[in-house]
Amino acid sequence: MTVPAPRPDGPPDNVTSLFGDDWDQLEPAPIDADVWDSPVPLGQARALPPFPVDALPGWLGDMVAAAAEETQTPADLGGCMGLSMLSTACGGRAVVAVRGRWREPVNLFTVIALPPGNRKSSIVGEMSRPMLAVEKILKENIAGVRAEAETTAKLTRAAADKATARAANAEPAERERLTREAVELAETAEAVSVPAVPQLIADDVTPEGLASLLAEQGGRMSVVSAEGGIFDIIAGRYSGTPNLEVFLKGHAGDMLRVNRQGRDSQYLEAPALTMGLAVQPSVFRDIAKAKGFEGRGLLARFLYSMPKSLVGFRNLTPDLIPHRVADTYAKTLATLTLAMADWTDPAVLTLTPEADAALLAQQKATETRLRPGGPLAHIDTWASKLDGAVCRIAGLLHLATHPGDGWTRPIAADTLTAACRIGDYFTAHALAVFDAMGSDAALGKARAVMAWLAAHPNMNRISRRELFNALPRAEFRTVADLDPALALLEDHGWIRQIAPPARTGRGGRPPSPRYQTHPTITHPTH
Repeated sequence: MTVPAPRPDGPPDNVTSLFGDDWDQLEPAPIDADVWDSPVPLGQARALPPFPVDALPGWLGDMVAAAAEETQTPADLGGCMGLSMLSTACGGRAVVAVRGRWREPVNLFTVIALPPGNRKSSIVGEMSRPMLAVEKILKENIAGVRAEAETTAKLTRAAADKATARAANAEPAERERLTREAVELAETAEAVSVPAVPQLIADDVTPEGLASLLAEQGGRMSVVSAEGGIFDIIAGRYSGTPNLEVFLKGHAGDMLRVNRQGRDSQYLEAPALTMGLAVQPSVFRDIAKAKGFEGRGLLARFLYSMPKSLVGFRNLTPDLIPHRVADTYAKTLATLTLAMADWTDPAVLTLTPEADAALLAQQKATETRLRPGGPLAHIDTWASKLDGAVCRIAGLLHLATHPGDGWTRPIAADTLTAACRIGDYFTAHALAVFDAMGSDAALGKARAVMAWLAAHPNMNRISRRELFNALPRAEFRTVADLDPALALLEDHGWIRQIAPPARTGRGGRPPSPRYQTHPTITHPTH
């Protein structure tokens, strides 16, 4: 089964480089270091890679590819949902022991953006359907225990109530003894615990409701939705103020205090929350404006995907998902989920020496890219969590490859390498998504200016007025619209202002500022 691809005459890339795919990696032309410093990249603007389906275990990759073919949706959608299902199955049940005290839980936050009409709900439903069957099995398994506990709770509460009544009506000589008996019975009744009805997945839920669910479900819960409403709820749709704590701590596994009405506070030592969301692209812009999301690090916890839409170029008679593929997916996911369900203390997954070496190489590459002027420097908050995300993905891939006994063997190097490939995929998309979020309003205009300058190599010196007159009015209505772009380009070292000539003293309007362009704009080396 192959993943559907755009036709040769298909839609353009959703993020297209102004200078070709390799513009942001161009080697600067030889220049005098005393005259020009190396410019800082404005950010990535390249064609985004497809989801590496072949990096997934066979049973999961086959389902992702088959679902993409039947629904004619990008494989990215099924791939992200597939990882979310693995996280739902294993989150809170396993951790990856990296080095020393470094432990990574295996729960993930993923969000993929596609325009309307891309059948997001169909894929979310298809990939999560086996989890509903597992929920049913878990409920059946615990039904007897719940019935016994409920009966015991009712009997002990009834006995405590009768003892209280006897003590209240007793003669003074008997009241103290009967009161002690009533208190003991009340304490016994209070100690009876009725297990919660098992639940693996929630949809849009308030932060307070989610905290309660985490408390009921042993600190583990998954929010899976084909809508972006959860972001509105986090931002304070009902409360008026953002409530991020359960999401921040649920991702990191930090201790969470849960206050539930009518009950004592409860502390969750290591909550494990999974988020698997499929939203419209406009949600990315909306959440970038939400108060507190970026400052407290919520946006840095998500793995982002923004694939091309296939709408308008779909095969109207696609191959259907083979029964064998769907059955294998459902059975294997159920096996994994049920095998991990009873773990209270998480399984500790270790790395082989070869896997550790592969991870160290990944860490070194990330560290280099985080340097000032590096391709990840402007999203350093997100990128600083990248290597941890790779470890989490590696843990999930390992358990999915060995669903019956993955906790008995270390993570192999090829699994870690596959996780690095998926990490590279999410990195490329994160760069594009943070641009789309509008983290720098001048970025698009700056790229438009650079595109014009690159197309006119003889204009290595140009005034602001000349540049404004040459650029399209649709994007630059006034000279003031050009100033933020010029400031950004100058700040990044792509242009610099030329000192104006000495004034003659005759008065009049000062000349328009003139700029010199960096040699790699007008003479890029490919």
